[in-house]
Amino acid sequence: MASILSILASPYGAASRGATLAAQAVANLQAADPSLALVERDLSTLSRSVIPSSYADAVLARQPSDHPAFGLSETLIREVEDAAFITIATPMHNYTVPACLKLWIDLVLRHSRSFAPVNGVKTGLLGDRPVLVVVTSGGAVTAQDAGQPDHLTGYFTDVLSTIGISDVRFVYLEALVNPVQAGKAIAEGAKAILQDPVFGSRQDSVPVMAWAANK
Repeated sequence: MASILSILASPYGAASRGATLAAQAVANLQAADPSLALVERDLSTLSRSVIPSSYADAVLARQPSDHPAFGLSETLIREVEDAAFITIATPMHNYTVPACLKLWIDLVLRHSRSFAPVNGVKTGLLGDRPVLVVVTSGGAVTAQDAGQPDHLTGYFTDVLSTIGISDVRFVYLEALVNPVQAGKAIAEGAKAILQDPVFGSRQDSVPVMAWAANK
């Protein structure tokens, strides 16, 4: 059965503002195709995990995928493989991805499993699929006069490309520390998702726009 993989990288999980918008994209997809199952991966549960030396040893030794050291890595990779669509709601922490999302990256990008070198270039093995990344930040990060650099977008684009995913769109909810700007950013983010040809509403758009206005 085809699925939607919803990845939550905020300490607030499904209660975060980014997750709320990502959930609307999930609802749009399921309205268009009710057979799509939802798989939710809350990365806050990985916050106490570390990558042990046994994992590194197994990677270097090119152990098979069923090696015990690859248990969590294999679970996360299979969630990506099984997903027809992926939504990722993440805050920007210190200019880039939060620690829990970095841990997910380090477990999903695995030599000879999710990527392999071809003529010296890392080439993805998981196949392309549409991905929506909703990024929240306290300050402005995308405008020319932004007060902080954005090292998340380029880095995460490269990460997904490494495993074979290039159909990626980013929606930014920025300057959220400003209550006035926060309301505007959330409404604009909801509109961007609504209008997206993949993650947007296929049915009556009024409920989605009403939701955005109320935020």
